[in-house]
Amino acid sequence: MKKALMILAMVFMAQSYGQEIKQVPQISVNGQAKVKVVPDQATITATVETKGSNAKDVKRENDKQIDAVLKVIKKNNIATADYRTQRVALNPQYDYDKKKTSYNATQTIEIIVRDLNQYDELMEGLVSEGVNRIDNVVFQSSSLAKHEAEARKLAMKDAQMKALDYVAVLGQKVGRAMTISDNSQNYSPQPVFARMKTMEMSDSNSSRETLAAGEIEISANVSVSFILE
Repeated sequence: MKKALMILAMVFMAQSYGQEIKQVPQISVNGQAKVKVVPDQATITATVETKGSNAKDVKRENDKQIDAVLKVIKKNNIATADYRTQRVALNPQYDYDKKKTSYNATQTIEIIVRDLNQYDELMEGLVSEGVNRIDNVVFQSSSLAKHEAEARKLAMKDAQMKALDYVAVLGQKVGRAMTISDNSQNYSPQPVFARMKTMEMSDSNSSRETLAAGEIEISANVSVSFILE
């Protein structure tokens, strides 16, 4: 009997405590921001591809061209840490119509160009010495962390301004933040405007423009819950 009374008392106390707890008035908003930056470096992915009927000869020719390509990279004073072999492949290809097997050798090199003024000369040298496939060119900023931090701060300010706009109508005030969630996606360099452009000049000594790097966009997205006062 005493045990039952104790249980009932505990249940009653828990219910009374729950009733005394008040919900904290709050407002939840999202904040967004975008920072546009002119890129100051680029990552080039270039491939040398050779074909032939003899696997050994095809691989030898491919290695010869890659050697020339590496010399061009070094000539342009690209730091050793800024280029690497990304992929090497040698594959047979069977022609069912001719009933013959040929071979295809590829070597792909990734190069970081930290000075875009080198871009034209480097690209011309790569193609001249055997690169016959430009797989990708991605424009980037060397100050990415700084711009990401700026975008996050602007996103927080945007969330705060939204909360102030909503609450002002009700005659209340925005208090301290209770929760903050970062909803930003992992940054992947995507040029807002970037294209290869070749301008033919009648005078071979005239300068030519082959790069329009444009801008890259860095975004941040946050969710914030503020206490209402």
